[in-house]
Amino acid sequence: MEGPDTRSPFDVVGHLIHGEHSDWMPRVEHMLQHGEAVPFARFDCEAMFTELEGQSLPELLDTFAQLRAQSLHRLAALQLTEADLARRGTHPEFGAVTRGQLLATWTAHDLGHIAQAVRIMARHYSDTVGPWRAYLSLLRPA
Repeated sequence: MEGPDTRSPFDVVGHLIHGEHSDWMPRVEHMLQHGEAVPFARFDCEAMFTELEGQSLPELLDTFAQLRAQSLHRLAALQLTEADLARRGTHPEFGAVTRGQLLATWTAHDLGHIAQAVRIMARHYSDTVGPWRAYLSLLRPA
């Protein structure tokens, strides 16, 4: 973890799994069905704590790999065009958003969490790398 009120790699993978269940592709499909008429359901950022209780990190990683593969298959099957990416849905907080914005956010969101997990893992080596720490940006304070 990176400090108080931050997430562990386990929590991050759990959060990504929850996103597969109730955020990214479900919202893409919701937009296809409802357009702007019906807002998305709110995303519960804490749901993974009860949803994934008792599972190990290897189990979560396997689950995430399967769910992500399914999501990417569903996305590819839609064969979205530029016009499809420009179509809108309604976010419960932001209002009108496009499918393209949603998909770009999915990518940026996941990259942010990958970076977070990498930072956490790299910091385990902070005291053991010796003088090379000066060259390792992940080990220097932000």
